[in-house]
Amino acid sequence: MSRSLPLIALLAFLALWLAASYGVRYGLMEDGQWVGLCAEPGAYWQCQVRSVLGLGIHFRVIAWSALGLALIAQVVPRQGGRWIAVAALAFGIPALVLYTASLAVFAVVLAGLRLVRSS
Repeated sequence: MSRSLPLIALLAFLALWLAASYGVRYGLMEDGQWVGLCAEPGAYWQCQVRSVLGLGIHFRVIAWSALGLALIAQVVPRQGGRWIAVAALAFGIPALVLYTASLAVFAVVLAGLRLVRSS
C-alpha cells in the first residue's frame, strides 16, 4: 500500500464532507421553502432535524466538540491522536460551514497541525 493512499483518502473524505455540509446549509437551513413547511409542528422529519441542528448551531455544540477533540488529539500519542484529529476535522468542517467559524477555525487548525506532526 502506498504511503500517500491514506492521505488521498482523507482529502477525498474531507472534500465530500465539505460538500455535504454546504448541502445541509443551503438545502436545509437557508432554503425558504422550509419556513412555510415547518410552521406546522411534526409535519416533516426534516423540520425536526432543522430544529435540532439550529439549536446545536446556536449553542455551538459542533464547534465546541471539534475544539475539545482537537485539544485531546494534541496530547494523545501516536495513531490514537491522529484518529482523534480526524474526528476533530469531521466536526470542525461542518462547524465552519454552519455559522460557527470563529470557534471552529481553531479546532480545524489544531487538528490539521496534529495530523502533520511527526511521531
